[in-house]
Amino acid sequence: MGPLAGLKIVEMAGIGPAPMCAMLLADLGANVLRVDRQEPSGLGLPGAARFSVTQRSRHAIAVDLKRRGGVELVLRLADTADALIEGFRPGVMERLGLGPETCLARNSRLVYGRMTGWGQEGPLAQAAGHDLNYIALAGVLHSIGRAGAPPTPPLNLVGDFGGGALYLALGVACGIIAAQRSGKGQVVDAAMVDGAASLAAMFWGLRAAGQMSLTRGENVLDSGAFFYDVYECKDGKYISLAAIEDKFLAEFLRRMEIDPQEMPAKLDRKRWPEAKAKLQARFKTRTREEWCRLLEGSDACFAPVLSLDEAPAHPHNIARGTFVEVDGIVQPAPAPRFSRTPAGKPTPPELPGERGNASLAQWGLTPDEIDALKRSGVLA
Repeated sequence: MGPLAGLKIVEMAGIGPAPMCAMLLADLGANVLRVDRQEPSGLGLPGAARFSVTQRSRHAIAVDLKRRGGVELVLRLADTADALIEGFRPGVMERLGLGPETCLARNSRLVYGRMTGWGQEGPLAQAAGHDLNYIALAGVLHSIGRAGAPPTPPLNLVGDFGGGALYLALGVACGIIAAQRSGKGQVVDAAMVDGAASLAAMFWGLRAAGQMSLTRGENVLDSGAFFYDVYECKDGKYISLAAIEDKFLAEFLRRMEIDPQEMPAKLDRKRWPEAKAKLQARFKTRTREEWCRLLEGSDACFAPVLSLDEAPAHPHNIARGTFVEVDGIVQPAPAPRFSRTPAGKPTPPELPGERGNASLAQWGLTPDEIDALKRSGVLA
């Protein structure tokens, strides 16, 4: 099921953005086969495989790539694939004998997706790094945080998953469309530093227009504005307010029974701290639930700040089916949604070889060939 049904994608097992990209494509119907290593790799999460949510919705095999037969097996899979995804440092796949030149020479329609932090070239291309480093170099991390505080790491959402996985998935999808039209594949160079910079495109425009201060906590969207922030309630829980437009701010003030004349002009930045203090004092007089009863569902641009445990139980998320339970693990449902080709329910993450011969049989290998690969040690 899903709009990508019928596509075949080889995923070279990794961590962070590459498996997230593979999950997105598999959730939407692509037949993704994860090629894992035989030796303990430290991939995923400790304990049961079912906790590694980003490895859901696809089959997995464990291949010894130190053997010529292992390399040949991956090349054979790539021969019939629409795309291959890898997330190693530049040059690793080439040293294995699985680089894009080799694969594209055998399958000219292949889309070869490469996920790195720094990109395939440049002075930092071979340096180790993680999400935080990439968004730091992209100019993004500097702008995230409150006034007087250091930059705040935004989990690994901006580099690994936003600037990495999503851009690689988009690149692979675009590459497949281009290959279907032209008959020619290509390499997709997805770098997290590039993707993170792209995500922040609007802020370069604001900066050029003189509307973006480089000092954290002084801008509309970085907790500087009184009408765009989170506030603590009487019970220690938080709500979010994002009443940017005049009409929404007016609705918020009306519901809060605050005279607009008592508040500063919306863009009077010098008086933002005064207004925030006034709102914080008001929000501290009631619990989060009480504020929800007054403001939720209105045009005040309001929502409670929910924890990971609370979000799946919210009525809106229940009505939307935003979360699903797979093998006892509550997790986000596939996104986005399609009217004619909806995605199916995700399947649990699998250990390499868990499906026996079935996973490789879908890729055209016969039972005898699969058994021979196991006897030779190529397949675990």
